[in-house]
Amino acid sequence: MALEVQIEKRLGAFRLELAFRTQRELLALLGASGSGKSVTLRCIAGLLRPDRGRIVLNGRVLFDSEARIDLPPQQRRVGYLFQNDALFPHKTLLENLELGLHAKPKAQRRALAEQWLARFRLSELAGSLPAALSGGERQRAALARTLAAEPEALLLDEPFSALDEYLKWQLELELAQTLEQYGGDAILVTHSRDEVCRLAKRVCVLNRGRSEPLRSTGELMTAPGTLGAALLSGCKNVSPVTLLPGGGLRCEAWGWELPALPLPEGLTHVGIRAHSLRPGPGPISLDCRVERVIDNVFSDIIMLRAPGPGLLRMETPRGAVGGCRTLRVHVEPGEILLLTGGEAP
Repeated sequence: MALEVQIEKRLGAFRLELAFRTQRELLALLGASGSGKSVTLRCIAGLLRPDRGRIVLNGRVLFDSEARIDLPPQQRRVGYLFQNDALFPHKTLLENLELGLHAKPKAQRRALAEQWLARFRLSELAGSLPAALSGGERQRAALARTLAAEPEALLLDEPFSALDEYLKWQLELELAQTLEQYGGDAILVTHSRDEVCRLAKRVCVLNRGRSEPLRSTGELMTAPGTLGAALLSGCKNVSPVTLLPGGGLRCEAWGWELPALPLPEGLTHVGIRAHSLRPGPGPISLDCRVERVIDNVFSDIIMLRAPGPGLLRMETPRGAVGGCRTLRVHVEPGEILLLTGGEAP
């Protein structure tokens, strides 16, 4: 049971080239705005026709450009949860769910809709119009309507983007629990590294319309591999590098020379996460000037003026560096991210 996608689509100057295969899981699709995330979901759902390629769901061909197969959305059995809830504003919650069950016999729709409302703790709101609901209630109702149709795959297009932080957290917990029971394949589109780490075990990075090989969320954080993946994973310190005689590296943005490291072919940049920089001497250290200290509620963000033209960002526990004007910082060799690909998202 899997969703296999290998498609190309051109929209004006933008070109999408994508390939992945799920394994009965929630797969995160991570990319910057304009990288093709929503275009991908629309192609899978049948709302947009790829120029070429193939989409197969559980052995059933949804799209094949060579075989001239292109099933309409209503035959694909793919559920799509949009950024907004897309509920019909003039219909009650119960009526919205009944409309989502149009493929079921008419006599069963009311009972099934009531069951799904109860499952999402929305029974008391069955007679309410969407405008009377909170943002979290509307998204829960939209998810209930989507799942009630028994889709074989679920597409989630940034479902938390319109919610405040508290509601977002609550809905994330509910979604995680629901997907454990769902058992099918799901694709979560997001530009949030935190959502990826909390909800998915594997991620497909989209960079400028091209998909990178699937990796675990752990690999995304510890060894992103490419410049685009490192930036999307939240790495704040990146620098182009020059290879020095003897195998060392010079980080051009910071004027920092690093010792010889095992280098991947095509290395163009290095990255250092803000929490990997630590105050004090170490095997790989650099003297900097403290440019600014930013209160980050539970930590301090220290902006450091390096010998080179760029700044370094370090995150430490509150008060860890005191009122220092200059600071020596260090990084462990294993925490230096070696990156290929010179294009940022």
